[in-house]
Amino acid sequence: MKTNIQKQIEKYLESLPETKRNDMLNIQQIILNIMPDCKIWFLDGKNDAGKTISNPNIGYGSYLIKYADGKTREFYQIGLSGNKTGISVYILGIADKNYLKDNYAQKLGKASVTGYCIKFKTLLEINIDVLEDAIRNGVEISSEKS
Repeated sequence: MKTNIQKQIEKYLESLPETKRNDMLNIQQIILNIMPDCKIWFLDGKNDAGKTISNPNIGYGSYLIKYADGKTREFYQIGLSGNKTGISVYILGIADKNYLKDNYAQKLGKASVTGYCIKFKTLLEINIDVLEDAIRNGVEISSEKS
């Protein structure tokens, strides 16, 4: 029996244009090969009032965010989201906000890289092996923190 999260993810992916959906399924497979038994998350992008505040996100893995006030919160390590211009892969839990840019921006291809996000139009425009390496290293780094 499928869980509610699996159904939400399937519905979300089905709502995307075919090319983007196929790219996201390919990225999902890369993530699941790296993290085969990971926790799966789905955030629909809506706040408690039901207002859309972000694009939906599929999350993979789990790490503990530690806030300055001492509180903690569980969240996903890798996020995947389709947006108007392409796909975003979020690699969370890396303290060094230059890590992704310094190590992957020049090798990825046609992608923009921030402190925690790799954004690109299609998989055809980037080096998939480099994306996989960034995801794998991000998971290792955020797993060490937990």
